[in-house]
Amino acid sequence: MFPSAFEYSAPDSLDQALAVLAERGDEAKVLAGGQSLIPLLKLRFAAPAMLVDVNRVPGLNGVAEEGDLIAVGALERHNGLARSDLLKTTLPLMTSAAPLVADPLVRNLGTIGGSLAHADPAGDWGSVMLALEAQFVLQSARGERVVGASDFFVDTFTTVLEPTEIVTKVRIPRPRGSSGGTYLKLERKVGDFATVGTAVQLELDNGTIRRAGIGLTAVGSRNIKATEAEASLVGAEPTEAAFAEAADLASRAAEPSSDLRGSAEYKRGVVRTFVRRGLAQSLAAARGDD
Repeated sequence: MFPSAFEYSAPDSLDQALAVLAERGDEAKVLAGGQSLIPLLKLRFAAPAMLVDVNRVPGLNGVAEEGDLIAVGALERHNGLARSDLLKTTLPLMTSAAPLVADPLVRNLGTIGGSLAHADPAGDWGSVMLALEAQFVLQSARGERVVGASDFFVDTFTTVLEPTEIVTKVRIPRPRGSSGGTYLKLERKVGDFATVGTAVQLELDNGTIRRAGIGLTAVGSRNIKATEAEASLVGAEPTEAAFAEAADLASRAAEPSSDLRGSAEYKRGVVRTFVRRGLAQSLAAARGDD
């Protein structure tokens, strides 16, 4: 099947791209890596009147330090994130997740901004951003606004992003003190959608847990932040018992459906196992044991 007819715009500046979106509104769709949008076009699940290709827009790439934040450009490809030396040393959760996104072809072309805007609850980056308490910078012709990851995702394939806005960057607080993080994913084969995924971030302060972040993939209508599990860890000693309690709370936060990949009960069990395992691995990394 071929896509419906559409107009095509390839602006070479952010102002031009935003002007087109301001003019066309709901009629336009932003094209970044295209790894989610193009299949939808081919199947005619999406039929925008115009595509706005932002790949020529400068300033939307890069990974850089911004004071106490790490800023990631929305056009950064998944493989670029996997290779980033800055992320390897400051946010290993991201470099753990990047190689697990889809398959090699998608990782070469797909972008972090496009993935987040697509808001697939089986997408990996949403859970990572929830665990890291990231902020998304959204730009329109009217100006800029910053939205926290917990407020960005509304429902399946639905976010607070307006038709006239573009995600330009992601800002992530630099971990304080000793920290570690990892992403664990169960999939039937390489490139398949996740059966379950868990993003875990752990920060220590004088032997106790200063902050914990836990995001869950493919076990609800959107990526889930396991807030009760996170809260149970704050101020606690990083013991097996504390990790087991947090893992149990995370499994209760999951809202999976039974399907060909497994029953809801099975998926909750995977969440429990992965969160416990992820916390142990993150603790080892924070202590320098790995």
